[in-house]
Amino acid sequence: MPKLTVDGIEIEIEPGANLLQACEAAGKEIPRFCYHERLSIAGNCRMCLVEVEGGPPKPVASCAMPVADKMVVHTDSPMVRKAREGAMEFLLANHPLDCPICDQGGECDLQDQAMGYGAGRSRYLENKRAVEDKYMGPLIKTVMTRCIHCTRCVRFTTEIAGISELGATGRGEDMEITTYLEQAVTSELSGNVIDLCPVGALTSKPYAFRARPWELRKTETVDVMDAVGSNIRVDVRNTQVMRILPVNNDDVNEEWISDKTRFIWDGLRRQRLDTPYIREGGKLRAAEWGEALALVAQKMKASQPARMAAIAGDLACGESMMALKDLWDRLGSPHLDCRQDGARIGGGERGDYLFNSGFAGIEQADALLLIGCNPRWDAAVVNARIVQRARHGNFQAASIGAPFDNNFPCSHLGAGPGALRELAQGGHPFTSVLQQAKHPMVITGMGALARPDGGAVLALARQLAEKVGALGQEWNGFNVLHTAAARVAGLDLGLLPGTEGMDVPAMLEAAKSGAIDLLYLLGADELDLNGLGKTFVVYQGHHGDAGAHRADVILPGVAYTEKNGIYVNSEGRVQLGVQAAFPPGAAREDWKILRALSDAVGMTLPYDSLDALRARMIEAAPHFSNVGVAQRARVSPLTDPGETGDAPFKTAIADFYFTNPVARASAIMAECSALANEMKKKAVRAHG
Repeated sequence: MPKLTVDGIEIEIEPGANLLQACEAAGKEIPRFCYHERLSIAGNCRMCLVEVEGGPPKPVASCAMPVADKMVVHTDSPMVRKAREGAMEFLLANHPLDCPICDQGGECDLQDQAMGYGAGRSRYLENKRAVEDKYMGPLIKTVMTRCIHCTRCVRFTTEIAGISELGATGRGEDMEITTYLEQAVTSELSGNVIDLCPVGALTSKPYAFRARPWELRKTETVDVMDAVGSNIRVDVRNTQVMRILPVNNDDVNEEWISDKTRFIWDGLRRQRLDTPYIREGGKLRAAEWGEALALVAQKMKASQPARMAAIAGDLACGESMMALKDLWDRLGSPHLDCRQDGARIGGGERGDYLFNSGFAGIEQADALLLIGCNPRWDAAVVNARIVQRARHGNFQAASIGAPFDNNFPCSHLGAGPGALRELAQGGHPFTSVLQQAKHPMVITGMGALARPDGGAVLALARQLAEKVGALGQEWNGFNVLHTAAARVAGLDLGLLPGTEGMDVPAMLEAAKSGAIDLLYLLGADELDLNGLGKTFVVYQGHHGDAGAHRADVILPGVAYTEKNGIYVNSEGRVQLGVQAAFPPGAAREDWKILRALSDAVGMTLPYDSLDALRARMIEAAPHFSNVGVAQRARVSPLTDPGETGDAPFKTAIADFYFTNPVARASAIMAECSALANEMKKKAVRAHG
């Protein structure tokens, strides 16, 4: 490995690294604007200049200079300082003096580096140029006069988001960053350009003029808008969530989050349930906790175990699902399910329903088959990894299911189980592609599994993975991509129908026919609750969504930002959510509500603290003790897939911006959804 000297410090670094990385490895801070470790090198801001002995008789851009053995580098020589002051002077030549009103103020790279490396004065007397602001949609506010042409946003949208909608027009002083078609950016990851912009040219439009960074209380936690488990930072002022930002985790979300994750925050304060309600005479009235719990307990005592059922929703934490399962076990009811969408998974080995390769494993894959999933909507951050992998070459991808607007090369092989069966039997050319790949990957989504023959489809995908070598000792490319943050934890904890128990579709049918007296919904809103007849419905959740509209008793819970909870992502990685804000009114943590209800029913659950409850979770599923780790899991032995239907696979998500109660309460998401639908209609009209 090359050895070089940086400011008198000798270091050894991997071949292929650049001088900027070498200087940072030696503990030296190098200013930069255009350079970003996850983007291609542009070398156009010239702030990362260093001096190399024996090299060019001028400072060199360290981001674009590869390391070489025996290099001697100076990062703070008089030549370097003067060059950086000059570069900063050029960058500020046209930059407006609007720091007091700029939303980037207080966390601006340009401010910080101008203080640290600038000359403190300018020799320019000419008028500053002004640039017209651009329209990039309802999420990104533009003040393009501030732009320093680092092109981070352009490189991100092309290389990570997989769209070619941002670029530069004009030359020299007339150069401008803009959307080519002067329309909204169509990526589900567009908000990440806000974090990447080192100045105030691109900021958050919904957050504009709302708060300053030093006013906010910052808490690192976990996102629940999908099953990726993106690491996030929730910024709160007083009791209100003001914004959500990504936290770097190379194994999960790198440093990106989806637009739904980032801009959902206004939905956390709208349509909230802040007190218990009881329905009387067809209308809901506010009640006290004791009264509401007593009524639910009375109905439970009056019902037979076989006539009670419970469904856990997609945003539930592990603690609340553990408490629900323990309560239902004590009641003796076998009717319990966490698969709100009716997915036919669970009950076997843990590896049968996990993303076994891990999201980072996509970087190793050289052939990919998608079955019944749209990764752009099911898991936008995972889709970004596929886009990056496709850009590196030596990679082929294909899909079976409903066509989607893919932003990487992807062949469409068919619409339903027939194409999958042909692949599994070896009668399709893409089977050979998978077999010849060193690391083949098969990803099955909820569009293929949330149907009556979903179990047979999963077994068929398992058979194909075995046939093409995707399942081995060193490589496991047999993956299931979930859409619900609560799903894996629910399956791990056993929230599945017991002996002679009913799953979600059967529960709903039984309720319609009068065979179910009481239906308990733990944040379950993605259901058709019409026609449940006289079934007594208890809804425990945090938003006045579909479940609350049908409920006879409402027990107000708390949102994911308002509690400490455990979530398990598609990889099986156990992660801790941390309370960032306080819940409204009389809302309480979900597990505490269930604990109080068990007391009222006379079947008290054996834990009074969060630690005791988590010990119970570890007892039920020991891997819950390994926080932050995606443990390798076994896959069930190969079995006969059985019969599959002929119906084509559907998409699991109909509207990316309206997938849960928080999203449906968000005005920002409503605007995004309306714009997306309008753009889709325009595209249809344009193509005839």
